[in-house]
Amino acid sequence: MTRPGRALRVSATSLVLRDGRLLRAAILLILLTATGAAGYMAIEGLPLLDALYMTVITLSTVGYDEVRPLSDVGRGFTIGLIIVGFGVVFHAAGTLAGFVIEGRVREILGRRSMQLAIDRLEGHVIVCGFGRLGRVVCERLGDVDVVVIDRDASLQRECESAGWTFIEGSALEEEVLEAAGIRRARALVAATPSDPDNVFIALSARELAPTIQIHARAESSAGTHRLQLSGASRVISPHQLAGQRIANALTRPGVVEFLELFDPATGPEIALEEVVLADGSPLDGLALRDLPARDLWISIIAIQRGEDEPRLHPQGDDVLLAGDRVIAVGDRSNLERLAASSHEGPLAAPRR
Repeated sequence: MTRPGRALRVSATSLVLRDGRLLRAAILLILLTATGAAGYMAIEGLPLLDALYMTVITLSTVGYDEVRPLSDVGRGFTIGLIIVGFGVVFHAAGTLAGFVIEGRVREILGRRSMQLAIDRLEGHVIVCGFGRLGRVVCERLGDVDVVVIDRDASLQRECESAGWTFIEGSALEEEVLEAAGIRRARALVAATPSDPDNVFIALSARELAPTIQIHARAESSAGTHRLQLSGASRVISPHQLAGQRIANALTRPGVVEFLELFDPATGPEIALEEVVLADGSPLDGLALRDLPARDLWISIIAIQRGEDEPRLHPQGDDVLLAGDRVIAVGDRSNLERLAASSHEGPLAAPRR
């Protein structure tokens, strides 16, 4: 599905930049005010403040008292200023009203259009919090449809350019999660830097969509425990993972280098992927030893069937069945064929 790559909010500033009518009307009004003040100063010898006062009350037609009686020339100048000023002020007021109404209409239509696009999404991922962690998650999801929720409107442009749908708002509010299509989403990522916020998001998401996958960020051990209690499918502590990675690199550098071969960002040849065999898959009932006969040159390293514990190191006589969750290692072209044969590909297709 083509990603919308738009935001659920239309900025008034962008409307100003696209439409110079309001700017031209403002400049014309300023020039007329300056001309009127200069005329009163030259004709009546008024100081600047009094000249501006006379100009403003004349253009606005409020009818306040004059600072002093005007000469015949001054009255004639005032008549001309009223005639010209009425047209200019009326034009500026009409332009401003049209700008406000047009901007509001565009905003409403933009929201409606974006909501319709989100309503068509199915199996997308909602990322709550577009900080450093949320940004990496979005980038690694590849071709998956992503809806980003964040309160910072300045992130809109970056999300649009990357093709991610952006909703300005708080994921703590149920109506925002509803607008993001949580009931049709495949997964939700609670990536804010606040444990209490992530716990509340997980609770709300689990209530609105009982079967959704919830991946949550934890900043502390207490946060990890509370997120698990709140219904998060998986809790990740970035600090703990980073510490473990550094320690492993120091004590087992060869293992770390081997695992990095499976990183989609660094491994150009081989990858580690997960697929689920759907009903009707041509692999249903196939023994592992027969995979090469289907032109699948891969190694199956784990099979999970139902709620059972994953079976590691399956043998050649083990048979694949519909519903199995299969973890395989191989080159990217073979993994892509595996995903196609499963009729249900991985969350993100292997990167080329």
